[in-house]
Amino acid sequence: MHHDCSPPVIHQDISSNNVLLDSEYEAHVSDFGTARLLKSDSSNWTSFAGTFGYTAPELAYTMKVDNKTDVYSFGVVTLEVIMGRHPGELISSLLSSASSSSASPSTVGHFLLNDVIDQRPSPPVNQVAEEVVVAVKLAFACLCVNPQSRPTMQQVARALSKQWPLLSKPFSVITLGELLDHGHGDETS
Repeated sequence: MHHDCSPPVIHQDISSNNVLLDSEYEAHVSDFGTARLLKSDSSNWTSFAGTFGYTAPELAYTMKVDNKTDVYSFGVVTLEVIMGRHPGELISSLLSSASSSSASPSTVGHFLLNDVIDQRPSPPVNQVAEEVVVAVKLAFACLCVNPQSRPTMQQVARALSKQWPLLSKPFSVITLGELLDHGHGDETS
């Protein structure tokens, strides 16, 4: 998204409603009505634009946008595709556990990935399972509360295009906690 344009374009409304599939089921971002050019030599303030539930949390207290605001939205859409529904409750739980000062592990982290994914298609096997694990891990990284800790879209694109490693354990026993970017259980490297 951002790294292919000069100056970079900030979409400001990445949501499942603004991602269209072509006849080959390849995704394309649409509706650039709220898009802005990111100017490196000035601050990038905006009025609120976007869809609630997809916008980065920092926009609630600052209206400054950068390339990391769309990264957050990409993480939401990615989880929505994998879960088959908007991941609002899961994201709220992740954000509240990330901002809590207690050292106890999040109860969300104990959920099995297999129980969170959309149950309508067949359970993922082999390479598809590996792709799901990588996608969820990347989505969690995109949802980081601190925008500077989120990957760039270039890093996300690179991670999605490289060869995925074999899972070190069965897909059915991988927990969400293992996919959170906190150094525990690295299934994607």
